[in-house]
Amino acid sequence: MAQTDLAQAGSSQKLTTEARKAALDRLKGWADAPGRDAIAKTFAFKDFNQAFGFMTRVALVAEKMDHHPEWSNVYKTVEVTLSTHDAGGVTALDIKLAEAMERIAGL
Repeated sequence: MAQTDLAQAGSSQKLTTEARKAALDRLKGWADAPGRDAIAKTFAFKDFNQAFGFMTRVALVAEKMDHHPEWSNVYKTVEVTLSTHDAGGVTALDIKLAEAMERIAGL
C-alpha cells in the first residue's frame, strides 16, 4: 500500500480489508493476530541485550506517536501485537508503527 493510501485512511479509522492486506504483503513477517482485529509479529534477536535495545528504541518512537504496542519479551524474542483500541482494529497508525519497528530492527 502506498503512503498516500495510508494517509487517506486516516490514523484512527480502521483499514479496509484491501488496505490491510496490501500493508501486510509488504511488512515481512507480520500477520493477522489469531482471534483478534490486530496484526502481530515475533522478532528474534541475537541476545537479550539486542532485544531490550530494540524495545527501548521502539518505546521512544511509540511515545512520540502516542501509540503503544502490546508486547512481551522473553530473553531474545519480542512478541508484538498492534491494534488501535479506540478504532476497534488495525489503522494506519499500526502500520506506521510496524514500519518503524522494521527500520529499528534493521529489517
